[in-house]
Amino acid sequence: MGTHPTENLQKTTQKRKRSSKREWKKLVAEFQQPHTGRATWQLINTLVPIFAIWVSIYFLKDVSLWLCIPPAVLGGLFMVRAFIIFHDCGHGSFLKSKRANSIIGFITGMLTFTPYRQWSWEHARHHATNGDLDRRGIGDIWTLTVEEYVSSSRRLQLSYRFIRNPIILFVFAPIVLFVILQRFPNSKAKKKERQSVHLMNITLAGWCIGMSMIYGFGTWLLMQFTMMAVAAGFGLWLFYVQHQFEDTYWASGKEWDYTAAAMEGSSYYNLPKILQWFSGNIGYHHIHHLNPMIPNYNLERCHFSHPFFQQAPELRFFSSLKTIKLRLWDEVNGKMISFRELKRQLALHEKNPLPVNTSA
Repeated sequence: MGTHPTENLQKTTQKRKRSSKREWKKLVAEFQQPHTGRATWQLINTLVPIFAIWVSIYFLKDVSLWLCIPPAVLGGLFMVRAFIIFHDCGHGSFLKSKRANSIIGFITGMLTFTPYRQWSWEHARHHATNGDLDRRGIGDIWTLTVEEYVSSSRRLQLSYRFIRNPIILFVFAPIVLFVILQRFPNSKAKKKERQSVHLMNITLAGWCIGMSMIYGFGTWLLMQFTMMAVAAGFGLWLFYVQHQFEDTYWASGKEWDYTAAAMEGSSYYNLPKILQWFSGNIGYHHIHHLNPMIPNYNLERCHFSHPFFQQAPELRFFSSLKTIKLRLWDEVNGKMISFRELKRQLALHEKNPLPVNTSA
């Protein structure tokens, strides 16, 4: 008996996917090598300014707390950059030495209130499942399909609307995530990851007590909160916009493809140079998802090294603001839509409940 045409098509598709993966792996090979000089300079131009900002706040606090706010806001931006270093260490890409990555990851994790090993484990899950509808839930932003939302209970719909509200998502949720939720081990994590949470909590307790003794509890709390609010809000926005744009990629089960998820489901966020610097080049997110072993200081060079990498969907700062209204994945039309668009679709469905048969 001959092979069914569908089976031939599936084999051809799988062969094309494997070929595509082999091709881009060759293209990124030179960029995934860590560079001690670049990494060291990035540590210096990130951690030294954070230290200098805390010193400036110490001398300004006796003059006026209002004068301390601008450097605290700036400190929040540097904390975003510190988090990118932490993030690279978690992937083992920042430096060649695993031990050096762990030490730097722990220090930058303390600055950003994030347990190193547990977060690295959760983030690895994000990379392995990004864009897969069947494996949502760890390391991603809660996303429902239109069908799931419409068929959900009223209570779940209200909860989803609450979580996806921009004020909640980008103002309150980041603080809750980094200050509160990161203090608890994930029940699915292994012993080493759970222990990392307890170790970080003990370290942070010492940090908070020590800084309170130096600055006074009220002053330290206000400055730390300002830095955390800026860093967490900006950081969560970056994570959101790089996967939640209109023409992003979602697929189920066997239809899911790693390369497509990286190149179509991760945006090239073309930010102004100053924001690109503070965000550690993470706007080249498609490159990062293709190969997380590429350190952030090599992402831009990799992007411009070959036309293949420039096929990713590009977003700019002002155009990216439109993604705020997107809430649901429309499986029928293959795009993210707003609640207003869903309402329009439901109204049309009420007028025309049965699809029109045009095949006759």
